[in-house]
Amino acid sequence: MTVNVMTAKEVTKKIFNKEELFILDVRNESDFQDWKIEGENFDYLNIPYFELLDGVEGILDQIPTDKEVLVVCAKEGSSVMVADMLSEAGLTISYLEGGMKVWSEYLEPVKVGDLNDGGEIYQFVRIGKGCLSYMVVSNGEAALIDATRMIETYIHFAEKLGVKIKHVFDTHLHADHISGGRVISEKTGAQYWLPPKDATEVTFDYQPLEDGNDVIIGKTTINIHALYSPGHTIGSTSFVVDEKYLLSGDILFIDSIGRPDLAGKAEDWVGDLRETLYKRYRELSEELLVLPAHFMIIDELNDNGTVAQKLGTLFAKNHGLNIDDEAEFKKLVTENLPPQPNAYQEIRETNMGKINPDLDQQREMEIGPNRCAVR
Repeated sequence: MTVNVMTAKEVTKKIFNKEELFILDVRNESDFQDWKIEGENFDYLNIPYFELLDGVEGILDQIPTDKEVLVVCAKEGSSVMVADMLSEAGLTISYLEGGMKVWSEYLEPVKVGDLNDGGEIYQFVRIGKGCLSYMVVSNGEAALIDATRMIETYIHFAEKLGVKIKHVFDTHLHADHISGGRVISEKTGAQYWLPPKDATEVTFDYQPLEDGNDVIIGKTTINIHALYSPGHTIGSTSFVVDEKYLLSGDILFIDSIGRPDLAGKAEDWVGDLRETLYKRYRELSEELLVLPAHFMIIDELNDNGTVAQKLGTLFAKNHGLNIDDEAEFKKLVTENLPPQPNAYQEIRETNMGKINPDLDQQREMEIGPNRCAVR
């Protein structure tokens, strides 16, 4: 039969469209349990590759014939060999181009909405990692927020739109992925903004992002207001864009809230986190559309592929925003934390400019799921 190649973009579209897909993941069980491709209507079979070296006859009765079947491995090679064996057994099979390495890096741009003065805002969904970044476009200029290290995606997208990247922001010093902000700034001449309280150890120049900054993109002011919102980090900063969109960084997610422990300060910062969520955000309009820097579960994706929800809806439905007892809240965010992100200390040092890992090292540091949230 036939062996087809399926790209990360094609798999992402299946997730957005809630299509069915059967995934045969041939990585080790521990890797599969830790992190896999998730889709609302996806089914899975995990059989480590080494168990299939003598043939696939023993699993043929577990492979459906009425669904598309995708073989997945870490870097592609093993999945190609397994797909070939299944094809020789009479099945039509696809394998994931580039494996989970490419899946971790793929970004899908999705338009969130329009701005009042004719601009747009786009969300870049890093579907395999749960990272979300943004491009705000107005009158031929653009601002990037929380860009990943896959900088060419943003640069090419800006070129496609015919806009010039003028400003690059990080809402905080990231600990789960390597920021592309500084490199994009160097390549495009854009100003790179960081919260100064998160930048006390950085080794490079930056523009201090402080409460009250307004930044002009294009010929009009689109009102990116920096709101000092500590909790996830001491300098975590939120943006209100065009009085319509709240870019909440890693403070508030759709189904969860930010963890305060990635700089070893959980006990010290839990009070800041509560004040941001329960006081500062309560002063904002409930009509603002919350656009976080991460999503945790695939259910957070809307039908159009965006991850977004009105602030008022989150006040009503997000458990982390509805814990009246301060002691209970403190317990939630200090005692019920998920495992910390892989290599998060090294990622922090990379984002400070203290170390400069090569591309293979960066990929290895980032492998795994998003772990920035508390549910």
